[in-house]
Amino acid sequence: MTSSSTTPRIAFALASAILIAAPSLLAADRPNVLLILADDMGYSDLGCFGGEIRTPNVDALAADGLRFTRFYNGSRCCPTRASLLTGLYAHQAGVGDMTGDEGPGRPGYRGHLVEATATIPEVLGGAGYRTLMVGKWHLGSNPGPIRRGFDDFYGMIGGFNSFWQEDPFYTRLPAGRPKRAYPPGGFYSTDAFADYAVDFLEDARREPDRPWFLYLAFNAPHFPLHAPKEEIDRYADVYARGWDAIREERLARMKALGIVPESTPLTPRSDWVHPFHHKEGVNPAWADLPADRRADLARRMAIYAAMVEHMDAAIGRVVGELKRTGRLDDTLILFLSDNGACAEWDPWGFDVATGPKTTNILHAGDDLATMGGPGTYISYGSGWAGACNTPWRLYKHQAHEGGISTPLIARWPAGFARKGEMEGRVGHIVDVMATCVDVAGARYPAGGERNIPPMEGRSLVPALRGEPDQPRLLFWEHEGNRAARDGRWKLVARKGRPWELYDMDADRAEMHDLAANRPDEVARLARAWDEWAARCHVVRDPS
Repeated sequence: MTSSSTTPRIAFALASAILIAAPSLLAADRPNVLLILADDMGYSDLGCFGGEIRTPNVDALAADGLRFTRFYNGSRCCPTRASLLTGLYAHQAGVGDMTGDEGPGRPGYRGHLVEATATIPEVLGGAGYRTLMVGKWHLGSNPGPIRRGFDDFYGMIGGFNSFWQEDPFYTRLPAGRPKRAYPPGGFYSTDAFADYAVDFLEDARREPDRPWFLYLAFNAPHFPLHAPKEEIDRYADVYARGWDAIREERLARMKALGIVPESTPLTPRSDWVHPFHHKEGVNPAWADLPADRRADLARRMAIYAAMVEHMDAAIGRVVGELKRTGRLDDTLILFLSDNGACAEWDPWGFDVATGPKTTNILHAGDDLATMGGPGTYISYGSGWAGACNTPWRLYKHQAHEGGISTPLIARWPAGFARKGEMEGRVGHIVDVMATCVDVAGARYPAGGERNIPPMEGRSLVPALRGEPDQPRLLFWEHEGNRAARDGRWKLVARKGRPWELYDMDADRAEMHDLAANRPDEVARLARAWDEWAARCHVVRDPS
């Protein structure tokens, strides 16, 4: 049976209807679930995590809920999205890399969610939930969201297209459902996502006794960096100070907020490797750059910040709709980012991305004002990515803290009383499925004729309620970058390099490699990683 068949979803829905007891389908205390995902946003970008970017709406969610300070994603967009929706490691779900299909001989790299998976919308749909998605899919071809359990979808099937141009990048599913009409020059994807999210929530009010699950997956602030000029202009002076000053200021605020311990050092500027141009280096000091380069780079970061602020405003619109209709406090809201900030590919960023070819343009004079508008396609580079990941090392793609750390915010007043607190236990993106199953009173269908593996995650509900933490062993792999974490110990390596060992209780900044001092710990965790890799279809190129 091919992945394009609709039969698995129908069979799954029937099986779920049998598995879920009838009383639970009518339970009035099951929350709605709003899952919000940012794209390529760094660990410290949000105001409530120490950033200078204005994010009042997300900050308000944090003030009314919990901030998880040691939560992890899958290091890159497609793998994280696969784990998020299935509760499995990405390779188990068939998305160990991106959307290229490497064939049945490499089941961890099929480029789409394989049939031996269950998704959150399938599981919650079987438990009586209405299932809605707005935003970026990036888990295989159209009509993936509908085939894998969503009742309604508007968004982008692919991964990194224009924010300014709707056709042909943004799609309404199922085909034939009504689509909004935007006037010429009136489309901006972040706003459109808020429009459709509010529309879908309004439709859901027609069934007031039926809970809903809404997955709102923004493509902001992923490149191409696009934002309205007047919003970019508001950040022009902020980033003229440069990434070194921004990193220092962010770390000071993070310590004051309690996001990181007072003892946390500011890591050295991270190095970078350009995979296509075969270049590498270390991010330079801002003061060493010529004035024209500083002006260009400051504008790039200003666009990025405007995108984050605009996304925050869109979230505010959706939350405002819930508040207006009296559904806010009985909705579990989870907000997080799919990976660390994006260094692609060097300190200068790029303006043209055609396959593996990337080209930087040094903008100057009046040309600076055109950046971020329609017809442009730019990224902001590794120097700013290092600032967005303050204080951690490295970036998206890698398994060091800068690649896999995400700010997670949880708000659910009807479900837990903790408010404005920090939660320091270790969590992982695979925990989202388990949490949804828990709060919905649903049953995850491990086994069966589709041979679905057991969930790898654990529910966050005990954390939300302040119950004791339990030890766990977690793993990562993407493009040869790999890691294992067990309690205080983290084993991590970049592609083609030896294992490093860090004491995460004393050195989450990964400054002091203890591998040579603790060879037994390295060997133990390396064996565990090898066993996990074999079980989860990981094929690592060691070169």
